[in-house]
Amino acid sequence: MLLSRGIQEFITYMQLTDRSRQTIIGYRKELTYFDNFLSIKYNCPMYIDDIELKDIEDYFLNQKMRDIASSSRNRSIYILRSFYNYCIKKDIVKKNIAALVEPVKVKQKERDFLTEEEFESLVKVIRNPVIKTLVQTMFYTGGRISEVIHLKLQDVDLGNKVIHIIEGKGGKNRNIPINDKLYNILQNYLKNIREADSDRFFALKRTGKVSAAYVNRVIKEAAYDIGIEKDVSAHVLRHSFGTNLLEKGASVVSIQKLLGHANLAVTSRYLHQDMNKLSDAVNLL
Repeated sequence: MLLSRGIQEFITYMQLTDRSRQTIIGYRKELTYFDNFLSIKYNCPMYIDDIELKDIEDYFLNQKMRDIASSSRNRSIYILRSFYNYCIKKDIVKKNIAALVEPVKVKQKERDFLTEEEFESLVKVIRNPVIKTLVQTMFYTGGRISEVIHLKLQDVDLGNKVIHIIEGKGGKNRNIPINDKLYNILQNYLKNIREADSDRFFALKRTGKVSAAYVNRVIKEAAYDIGIEKDVSAHVLRHSFGTNLLEKGASVVSIQKLLGHANLAVTSRYLHQDMNKLSDAVNLL
């Protein structure tokens, strides 16, 4: 079977098994890159059963030479492993040769986050009121940028003070309570700011939507303007939400549910504790 055909059948299988839209897009893109790499290498379309371990190793070596991040290269390995597992189920191949490629060791580093004071300073210099409200929503809910920009009008229930995240990461739904501060912000947004004719909750009048790239650019420019030296992005707002809740006494389990993480190990990487707080904690014993 041609690799291109196998990829399409695998993507169809993912759709039938209710994998999330974002996951499917990522898998299709990565597998298409792999197919293109082999087509260029051999100057012809590639058959799945002709692919050897050396071909996969060459693909990842090419990624390394192009300075692709270690975490991204590992994701590529897991995607290829998943594809080959599918091919084994369909009796297209007998062995998962992608499983023979070892993942790259990734050093976990402390992620940046913003204190409430830093965030208030940052949001003051964001001039576009739609983007300002969107950024405030991310900071006070911990929502992913992909989740927040795709919110529909009916997903934001001010009557019950809850935001419904529909098909978030992994295709999962969850509800995030709206605190009093954000409630007032969103009420003002609907009454005095929002003008777009769109079913999107956050929508610019000209386009009817907001792009993640634009939001990140505005955030980075605002951080630069006020002299914040941290690498601030939309995802940093999500980290900040978890860290600030932890410092105010929220349980890690509650934070896990609000962030929509599958397990506590993922949540723990989002949270920050300085050495003074850790010392205070052990001295409680």
